[in-house]
Amino acid sequence: MAKKVSITPLHDRVIVRPAAAETKTAGGIIIPDTAKEKPQRGVVVAVGSGKKDEPMTVKAGDTVLYGKYSGTEISLDGEDLLIMRESDILAIV
Repeated sequence: MAKKVSITPLHDRVIVRPAAAETKTAGGIIIPDTAKEKPQRGVVVAVGSGKKDEPMTVKAGDTVLYGKYSGTEISLDGEDLLIMRESDILAIV
């Protein structure tokens, strides 16, 4: 089970743990590290309280899709995470 983070995002921010980058294609070809794409899917770890008139629609544990260049990368306890606005999330899977 994933460990709980010790950080709480403010307002409409969420913290996302990105999924691991694909290492093989569907055909079985191994992708080298230099050609791997940044993942666009992840799991929500923590959620802020939302804006005054807009409650949050995502919750911790949701698997989400987000834009390729969304969010800010942070490192917390040796783990790479993303912090982004809820509006940067495109869909809940």
